Amino acid sequence: MFSRKDLTGLLAPLIVEQILAVLVGMVAVVMVAAVGEAAVSGVSLVDAINILIIQILSALATGGAVISAQYLGKKQSVNACKAAGQLMGVTALFSLVLTFAALAGNRLLLRMIFGNVEPEVMDAAVIYFQITALSYPFIAIYNSCAALFRSMGNAKISMFVSLVMNVVNIVGNTICVYGLHMGVEGVAYPTLISRIVAAVMMFYLIQNPDNVVRIRRLSELKPDFKMIKNILVVGIPNGLENGMFQFGKIALQSLVSSLGTAAIASYAVASNLVTLLYLPGNAIGLGLITIVGQCVGAGEIKQVKYYSRLLVGINYGILLVLCTVMVLFSDQLVSIYNLSPQAAQISAQMIVVHCFAMIVWPISFTVPYALRASMDAKFTMMVSVFSMWLFRIGTSYLFVQVMNLGVMGIWYGMFIDWFFRAVIFALRFRGIEKRAVSVS
Repeated sequence: MFSRKDLTGLLAPLIVEQILAVLVGMVAVVMVAAVGEAAVSGVSLVDAINILIIQILSALATGGAVISAQYLGKKQSVNACKAAGQLMGVTALFSLVLTFAALAGNRLLLRMIFGNVEPEVMDAAVIYFQITALSYPFIAIYNSCAALFRSMGNAKISMFVSLVMNVVNIVGNTICVYGLHMGVEGVAYPTLISRIVAAVMMFYLIQNPDNVVRIRRLSELKPDFKMIKNILVVGIPNGLENGMFQFGKIALQSLVSSLGTAAIASYAVASNLVTLLYLPGNAIGLGLITIVGQCVGAGEIKQVKYYSRLLVGINYGILLVLCTVMVLFSDQLVSIYNLSPQAAQISAQMIVVHCFAMIVWPISFTVPYALRASMDAKFTMMVSVFSMWLFRIGTSYLFVQVMNLGVMGIWYGMFIDWFFRAVIFALRFRGIEKRAVSVS
């Protein structure tokens, strides 16, 4: 169903988009640091909440993409367009509720989640939270449209709009922080503006008559509860999975903070660098949503297995190159961050061990995208939440607090989590033809 040109046209822009997001995030951290320590702390606290909300909205968008892709596989473009309208309506309404909750309970929510932080940090967090919360509806629109374009096999649009959004953000930060000295507002307003620009561009482009999936008329936003249910069958489990994963990361960060400055610094640097290894797999996973969704819709289950194995194999090929480079130059990469000798040694060791453990990562995290696209999202959610809390968090506390393995114990707990997921998801994937569900 998909030629080599189709696969390249879908996956290459997705990989570029993932890389752009990470690089811009790194630049943003440097710019926030220019405002002061209180601003950095306040922004980082709120970003933990914002990331959680963005992941939930992205999960809902994924549900809509699966349904649209399956209808396209069935050659039912009218239903695919209808699903697009339902997705936009659901995510817009949900994001408005989140915005209202964030604005109404601003300081109270921050205190409930983070406790009593220093007044300067709290003031910076409140300002940043108020402004960025206004962007939730625009993130919802952007994510929904990007998912719909991917369901059509067109990832170039979201890559282009993402590029524009990130350029607007960086230029805005530069002007507001370095030129106008606006403080935390100088970081928050460019974020809001860039998301508004991206949402307006995406909503305009999705209405193009040349799109197989598009918003044709406002009446398509009128609730169709059967179709909404189909979207939520994928979106809700995926959102819960992402949410629990984020909460788990916060719990582990708390554990790391108990190990001292060297451990905190080495963990932060290693985690930052190895993020680059995840980008190809995440991009390939987004591509699998489109490919598997259309194959399931068309009843071509054998092709589901073929393309899934092919793309996981491509992921392994890319990882072989990236991991080799990272192992050979781990010391040089860590030296960029000017760590103490002790922290630098720990960080380099963590990177090397992590690269060898990546042998199971594609099966643990890329294969589940194929399962979700075949309407098996509830299973991936249950396995992921169980494995995260029992293995990654449970064994991390065992290794660190009982066995005194230091920050490496958190890494070992993560690898056990990966291995468990890999075994379960590999077994589940073998029977995908029996469990794949096509929307009616």
